[in-house]
Amino acid sequence: MFQDRLQQAVARAERSGVPLALVFVDLDRFKAVNDTFGHDCGDALLREVARRIRDRVRESDTVARLGGDEFALILENLSEAEDAARVAQDVQRRLLEPVLLAGDQIPVSASMGIALWPASGRERLLKDADAAMYRAKRQGGNGHRFYTEEMNAQATARLTLERDLRRALQDEQFVLYYQPQVDLSTGRIVGAEALLRWRHVERGLVSPGEFIPILEESRLINSVGRWVLGSACRQGRAWREAGLPPLRVSVNLSARQFGRRDLADDIAGALAEGGMEQENLELEITESLLMEDPETALATLGRLRTELGGVGISIDDFGTGYSSLYRLKALPVQRIKIDRSFIRGVPEDREDAAITAAVIGLAHDLSLRVVAEGVETAEQLAFLRAHGCDEAQGFFFGRPVPAEEFAALLAGNGPGAKDRPR
Repeated sequence: MFQDRLQQAVARAERSGVPLALVFVDLDRFKAVNDTFGHDCGDALLREVARRIRDRVRESDTVARLGGDEFALILENLSEAEDAARVAQDVQRRLLEPVLLAGDQIPVSASMGIALWPASGRERLLKDADAAMYRAKRQGGNGHRFYTEEMNAQATARLTLERDLRRALQDEQFVLYYQPQVDLSTGRIVGAEALLRWRHVERGLVSPGEFIPILEESRLINSVGRWVLGSACRQGRAWREAGLPPLRVSVNLSARQFGRRDLADDIAGALAEGGMEQENLELEITESLLMEDPETALATLGRLRTELGGVGISIDDFGTGYSSLYRLKALPVQRIKIDRSFIRGVPEDREDAAITAAVIGLAHDLSLRVVAEGVETAEQLAFLRAHGCDEAQGFFFGRPVPAEEFAALLAGNGPGAKDRPR
């Protein structure tokens, strides 16, 4: 049956192009259990191991005992190699919990080998997974290895980063930087986009592009997202209490956060704890996220507007998500942010210039304000002003900086203060 399931799984993977993994599991020092406690206890241990493995995989996955103390897992529909490593790691943690045999607590560990299709072809999956398992056993057991060193290095680095991220929140390694959003008619700073940064204890500042996807995939983004909301609200109140000019603080919502039923409760809690008024908080949601499931997005935004009437909502990266005008008209938003990919070519690129000017006009006709992202030159600024863009942010006005440096920018926030590059 296992061989049949494996052939079917590979056939499905070949049709869909979605990777699958074969994981070989071999118990460490199982012979010593049989020799010490007898074969009845050994059989009981194998049954418990089988139960624990089944508890750690999906219903759609296949778990088989191939013979002796060897098991195999077929994991289908993987988004990346690290998914297989994460399952192996989870199974290993579960197996390490001692098993009660003949009145004694017996520790259990296993060596695991992982082979991936299509890197290992249909005829090589079993052989490659077995070879990887023996490599793990030669290195002391209680571990897993990929068939190729490159895959193993990538998975190890990814899991190490995920482990460090779990520590980062409790060890207060996250920090918010703020980038100014400037009113183009007055030159004043009217908003601050809160951007998450990670000060790793050994590596220093880690690029958001490196760790944000891992936060999303590991579901840590929900906990970190709540921290971001709370921190941004507390900082907004701190600036106000310091006598600095009032401004709007924008926070990006991830796809996982946006899909949570208790999102409004999280936001309300952050506002109450932080002591910031609803009208000073804005939520940024990407256009592509809104267009994935427009009906659900519309319902979610409707709930937010009903429960948090004063909180602003803006569409981030506008122009990249192919939203229809009908959908845009129906969304309860106040602001759109033109994606930097269009601003980059302005004013030299005729197509970028035409799209940018059209978006500004369309938004104004729908009573929406427009923020241009990624403004870096005086020529871009002049074009945006000439076409009536309301606000802008980008390196021309200021890079993302820590809260104390942003406070210094606010302190000099007079008319025209941000018409020059920083």
